[in-house]
Amino acid sequence: MPLRALIVEDEPLAARRLADMLARQPEPVQVLGTAESVTQAVALLASVQPAPDVLFLDIHLADGLSFDIFELTEVRCPVIFTTAYDQYALQAFKVNSVDYLLKPIDEEELTAALHKLRERMPAAQSTAAAPAFDPSLLAQLVQQMQQTLPGTATPAASYKTQFVVRVGEHLKVVPIDQIAYFFSLEKATFLQTTEGRKFVVDYTMDQLEGLLDPRRFFRLNRAYLAQQTAIQDIIHYTNSRLQTVLKPVAPDAQVLVSREKVNVFKSWLDR
Repeated sequence: MPLRALIVEDEPLAARRLADMLARQPEPVQVLGTAESVTQAVALLASVQPAPDVLFLDIHLADGLSFDIFELTEVRCPVIFTTAYDQYALQAFKVNSVDYLLKPIDEEELTAALHKLRERMPAAQSTAAAPAFDPSLLAQLVQQMQQTLPGTATPAASYKTQFVVRVGEHLKVVPIDQIAYFFSLEKATFLQTTEGRKFVVDYTMDQLEGLLDPRRFFRLNRAYLAQQTAIQDIIHYTNSRLQTVLKPVAPDAQVLVSREKVNVFKSWLDR
């Protein structure tokens, strides 16, 4: 029987890429479903019976951190965390059938993680009463990561203060105060300056979210991460969403705040 998996990932392209990689494995893995948020993940885990063989779990989701899932429901399967942030102290979970993969996920590393999972499965099945996930390990990891997770009390010195971009054959330093927002377009990530210039940067939006001070920058949606000073207007939109007007004018006609982030966005503004 093939392994049965769930994918929790708030970037649809990343979720689709992982599903394709699982389908190409020497022993293909069956993806039973995907979720983009903590809320969706809890509902998905409740709907899949029996429990899946493995849960691929992104750390930073649309409505919070994936660690919240473990407080809302019992996870009865091994977990493989996926993250773009190599500073996370995930080595603490190299036990108890929990592993992690750094993004972009390497196919060989995925194969190795699945191989380790299959090796552990007979032992896990013979001790079915033992939990697949140890809550004490989760508490240990969260405590270790308090100084590195986006949105927590990370010292300001740990956030980027400038970016180096390429201009022809030259390199240019762009201080953080001169950056209005970042946006993704056609599989590339761009830095937009307050002066109206844009440059390609070698970071994903997920990576940028972890590198920038969350007191100054907010991830409006999957494609836009803006500095507060660049948000010139906020307009009520349909279905309880908000539309932002950015300066300089954004490439997209409408830059909407994701529905799941509206309340968090309001709290971020009203500090």
